[in-house]
Amino acid sequence: MAAIARWCIRHRLVAVLLWLLALGGVSTAAALAGSAYSNDYDVPGTESGRATALLDAGFPGSGGDSNTVVWHTDSNITVRAAGVEQRMTDALDTIADLPGIASVTGPYGPGGAGQVSADGHTAYATVTFDAQADEIPKAQAQALVDTAKDAADNKLQVELGGSAVALTEAGSAHLSEVVGIVVAAVVLFLAFGSFAASLLPIATALVSVGTAYAGIVLLGHVMTVADFAPMLGMLVGLGVGIDYALFIVTRHRRGLRRGLTVAEAAANAVATTGRAVVFAGATVCIALLGMLILRLSFLNGVAIAASLTVVLTVAAAVTLLPALLSLIGTKALSRRERRQLAEHGPQPEPPTGFAARWSGFVERHPKLLGAVAAVVMLVLALPTLSLHLGTSDQGNNPASSTTRSAYDLLADGFGPGGNGPLTLVAQVDGAADRAAMDTLRATLRGTEGVASASPVTYNSGGDTALLTVVPDSSPQSQHTSDLVDRLRDDVLPQAEQGTSLQVYVGGVTASYDDFAEIIIGKLPLFVGVVIALGCALLLVAFRSIGIPLKAALMNVLAVASSFGIVVAVFQWGWGSELLGLGSAGPIEPFLPVIMVSVLFGLSMDYQVFLVSRMYEEWLETGDNRRSVRVGLAETGRVINSAAVIMIAVFLAFVLSGDRVIAMFGIALAAAVALDAFVLRTLLVPALMHMLGGANWWLPKWLDRILPRISIEPPDCRRATISAPRAREADRTDQLVH
Repeated sequence: MAAIARWCIRHRLVAVLLWLLALGGVSTAAALAGSAYSNDYDVPGTESGRATALLDAGFPGSGGDSNTVVWHTDSNITVRAAGVEQRMTDALDTIADLPGIASVTGPYGPGGAGQVSADGHTAYATVTFDAQADEIPKAQAQALVDTAKDAADNKLQVELGGSAVALTEAGSAHLSEVVGIVVAAVVLFLAFGSFAASLLPIATALVSVGTAYAGIVLLGHVMTVADFAPMLGMLVGLGVGIDYALFIVTRHRRGLRRGLTVAEAAANAVATTGRAVVFAGATVCIALLGMLILRLSFLNGVAIAASLTVVLTVAAAVTLLPALLSLIGTKALSRRERRQLAEHGPQPEPPTGFAARWSGFVERHPKLLGAVAAVVMLVLALPTLSLHLGTSDQGNNPASSTTRSAYDLLADGFGPGGNGPLTLVAQVDGAADRAAMDTLRATLRGTEGVASASPVTYNSGGDTALLTVVPDSSPQSQHTSDLVDRLRDDVLPQAEQGTSLQVYVGGVTASYDDFAEIIIGKLPLFVGVVIALGCALLLVAFRSIGIPLKAALMNVLAVASSFGIVVAVFQWGWGSELLGLGSAGPIEPFLPVIMVSVLFGLSMDYQVFLVSRMYEEWLETGDNRRSVRVGLAETGRVINSAAVIMIAVFLAFVLSGDRVIAMFGIALAAAVALDAFVLRTLLVPALMHMLGGANWWLPKWLDRILPRISIEPPDCRRATISAPRAREADRTDQLVH
């Protein structure tokens, strides 16, 4: 690490230029290639997956994205009034001629009676594009919205729903980025007192995250990458990137204040704290790449995309950052610090203020404070017990959006199930199968939970049958999920008896339920692997049984508590409308896996930075009480500053307007807040005080066979933390006692 840092310092202009060339080159390639994201939740081998495959094979060309135009009249007129019919017919004819529109099916043509509500005040038309939503240009979707909205007047309300229409409501991520970066800059300036030093972590993070963002765009051309993966990568990358740079700049500034030259201070910061950054980044990547064991293509792309971002932020922190530090010279210190250094020379820097006093307070009351912290975490985790995985749809959008209005109009006029019908598909072979399918419709209409069932539709070859079932509950309702199970377990097996039929249930709810079932089934293995790998790393680094076990426990508490907050906000709806996040609804089925990966990695970061300083003191003194006290006092301020920055960045992404990204933002912000201000500054040191020397116990036979690595090499520790550190530690003892 020291050699890398020295090279980057000696060739600082080359190092900076190489990073700028990488950013420019990858961004140019991404701009030329364009995006190719895919939200493919289908899992091969599931019933909904087989239904989709059979539908695509039997009814080719039906795969374009379908959207709805919904109109509603007041109580004085109906949708069949001459003026309303003429106005909407003209609008639908104009829509049919728009670029990218494959077909328009309205209520005023033959067979359109079912598209008018029973009270005659609501009607809808189905608009099908010639491509899927992720391939539709936003301009085409906007043209559809504008054309339909032009037909509205004070007596006629026109709203639109569908995936393509949602493209026109997607908020820009730029506001989220700007807000998060501005808050981070303010916190950094308050922490450093130097404008130049406060800009370096932000510049480093922006260059690395920008390169990663463009790389994720290119990655979408070679594997399945979800459309939210770049935003997730940016969310994680900005948070950890600024934090990693903050830790290194803090160590660099400490070296300058101790009289080291700029080059020596930068090289030492990378050789010591930089190693901890690499170790912390490795734990984040291991947690993220743990998603690969689930063997779901949808999650593979997310794991690799987020890991790529973390790798680049770590690389920038240990290469680009030392080059920038050498460029600004002593301006990494504030004017006051530079003046004091020039007048008085290097001075001891004992931890003072709140951090030192708090460290002593925790030492004196470990049982009480540990109990309070544990109760807080457990209470916040309670909502996790009611976690309901499912599909949040446009009914969860903000009330002011046209997609939410269209959803509500359809639900009011045609019943809640009209927003997410189930699709029953079967391969037909012979007259007996046809007769069974025709009989099935009557059976379905009498089934609990079914509002209506369409006539059976056969493809041109007559070998594939399609039947649409409208539930009497919304797509995200547990009642709809129960209906899916009822059809699969009871109704359809009876209908198939005596035939060769195999009827598959598909549709939005069925697909999400199958996906969630796969996720839940593999989640214990996934969590176990992530915990085991993280513990193995900590075991080797700190040569202790207790440290990894406490880290695993703390990570589980952080994940459970943050999920409790997510459930309260998004599933229970506590403040979701107030925050502009729409109404209450289920949690996306892929969220637990992704969040466990990210949160385990981020939680391990603070564990590494806190315990590494305690471990350093333990190796020098063998005094556990002093090790915990000094470690907490010396790292508390920088960890809290880093946490405030990360929380600000994560919460800023709530402004993106995307429900999934908002879930990630709130979950990550909550986890970091609880981790930094409850776990690492309360529960962890309290437990370590209570356990005493047992914290560092390791069986001798295990010590002999474990490889030896050090987060901070002994030579760096001796060179930079010798007599001054001893004097500072003694001063710390006096302050906290």
